[in-house]
Amino acid sequence: MAHVELSLSETFVPPATSSLEQGSDSFTAADGRHEVDGLTRWSGTVATAAEPCLLIDEKTIISAVSPICCELLGLGTPAEAVGLPLLESSLRLLDFTAARGELTEQDVEKIPPLLVLHSRRLARGLLRVQRGATDETDITVDAVSTPVLTGQDVVGALTFFAEV
Repeated sequence: MAHVELSLSETFVPPATSSLEQGSDSFTAADGRHEVDGLTRWSGTVATAAEPCLLIDEKTIISAVSPICCELLGLGTPAEAVGLPLLESSLRLLDFTAARGELTEQDVEKIPPLLVLHSRRLARGLLRVQRGATDETDITVDAVSTPVLTGQDVVGALTFFAEV
């Protein structure tokens, strides 16, 4: 005969990572615990990820990018891309028309990484990207973005890409 047992306990909350310096990248939670902000927590993971992913802050500055993402989107190297505003990097977003025109400002606001910052919800969409400034080839990528939180505040967006 099967036996099922249920036990309830308090949620385990791991302490803040001690290897990170406490300062502007941290905050004090309502219960007095010292926490590291979401961008700091994700930056190292994104920078070393094997998947194409990108992390931007609430001002759309690239905080971290994986090397494979740089290759996929034609962003140069991670060192060249980090610190640049997403839309002022070498990323060139195109519309889906035969003319391959650049996205209008109104359409740019709807791309998943930027939409997440305003909606505070997951966002997904297809993007047509021209690789590099001089490359005439373009690719279509599926972009899935999630908000990065510190407490209840959205401090950035984490986006994963997959070529379609």
